[in-house]
Amino acid sequence: MPKETIIILDQESHTQWALKTLLESEEYNVIPVDTIEKALKNFSEYEVSGLITEYWINDSSTLETIRGFKKVFPEAYVMILTNGEMKEDEYEEIINAGTDDFFLKPLPIKKILLHLRKGLKQRQNLLQKRRLADELNRNSPRKRYPG
Repeated sequence: MPKETIIILDQESHTQWALKTLLESEEYNVIPVDTIEKALKNFSEYEVSGLITEYWINDSSTLETIRGFKKVFPEAYVMILTNGEMKEDEYEEIINAGTDDFFLKPLPIKKILLHLRKGLKQRQNLLQKRRLADELNRNSPRKRYPG
């Protein structure tokens, strides 16, 4: 199986470097970016399995970016790591945008890896289910199975 590609969207170069080093040691392809525009460009150029992002980039929420990412890659895993304080009503909006996991920094590296692996495994299961449904639909002329 080819390596999975993870985009890291964070304006802090230290966070990008630490996550890149960690994930590359686990055999992931990693694309670190520091702006929403660069992330959007990479969404169109690569098959992306996951996105790890800060909640705020240059005074802008990343929720619209996450929504756009999930339109292109609906099965992809999204994790938000943030330093920022959260208001109670923001949590629902974050989850509804397509975020799978949300954590306040700092957090243990092992926690990041465990959640990433779990999210990517769920992604693989969803992709496999979709392939099987497509195959069933192709082989059954009368009955169509939902994908």
